[in-house]
Amino acid sequence: MPKIKNKNLIKLLLLFSILALCGAYFVQYAMGHEPCNLCLLERIPYIVSIIIISLLLITKKKEKFFLAFLTVIFFLGAIISFYHFGIEQKFFEESFVCNLTESFNNVSKEDLLKQLENNIISCKDVEFYIFGFSLATLNTIASFLISLILIKATLNYEKN
Repeated sequence: MPKIKNKNLIKLLLLFSILALCGAYFVQYAMGHEPCNLCLLERIPYIVSIIIISLLLITKKKEKFFLAFLTVIFFLGAIISFYHFGIEQKFFEESFVCNLTESFNNVSKEDLLKQLENNIISCKDVEFYIFGFSLATLNTIASFLISLILIKATLNYEKN
């Protein structure tokens, strides 16, 4: 397997993060598929990586620390994506994260009707597939692979 220098890896991760977010926003706004709350949470690692990598490319300091930090961010993203995948496959029950609307305590009947009209997106309903896989499935795989690559890059930092 060819070695990729840390600078090139970071640039590739930046490009991948931008493309992943552009794809998510394209599916949402151009194709009209509304994301659930977990789908929105799954975008956070990509947003954070864009910010961190941009700062890293500007400052050129503490690269190893930021690689380790990005590893943690994408590993947490993989966990969130796997949880979402598990909800889609009915391994797990939907949690409060999937229904982050107002509490039903002390809700008037008018407020309840407004909530029903808003058509809350369920985390277990898959609206969009690519090659037969949900976006949560693809994101689980991508986030996990990115985490592994970043772990290796962090551990072998001095060699590159």
